[in-house]
Amino acid sequence: MAGAFPEYACYSPIISRRETLVQIASQKESNVTVAFSEDGRVVGLAVLDFPAAGERWLRVGEKVMMEVAAVEVSRAYRSLGISTCLLNRIVDHPFREQRIFFMVGYSWTWDLDGTGLDPMAYRSMMVRLFAKEGFQTLQTNEPNVMMRPENLFMARIGSEVGDDRKLRFKRVRFNMDG
Repeated sequence: MAGAFPEYACYSPIISRRETLVQIASQKESNVTVAFSEDGRVVGLAVLDFPAAGERWLRVGEKVMMEVAAVEVSRAYRSLGISTCLLNRIVDHPFREQRIFFMVGYSWTWDLDGTGLDPMAYRSMMVRLFAKEGFQTLQTNEPNVMMRPENLFMARIGSEVGDDRKLRFKRVRFNMDG
């Protein structure tokens, strides 16, 4: 993976080590998709995984929530539709209708310099990308999301997720499940 995602002054990829990617891919039910250039270099990746231990989303229920933890495309390969394909592949999960997929968008992790977009325009780009896969922007009181107006929280609730889990999800989004 080295070289595919070089470090830039204001941007560093979320996942930059092969070992991290292999570890996530080895988890049962996680989904990792990688895009390669014609010469075999990694030029994009996407990760769907269960929330980390201690995160509030685990309180919705065991194996209910899955996070789109990364959708990354190397600068030289952007605007080719790779991120759309990567996202489509990771959410094409065998249990997609029994799960709630979510993503958190923190502006301090975005490559604003590489896109030339301001934070709100980048946010809009992210909303459009995820909406194609049925994600909706939702409110939450998660502190990092609330820290800046451009940050966002989106989720896709599977058609087979029961009303009790949907209500629990809503309560957990606002830390009202205690």
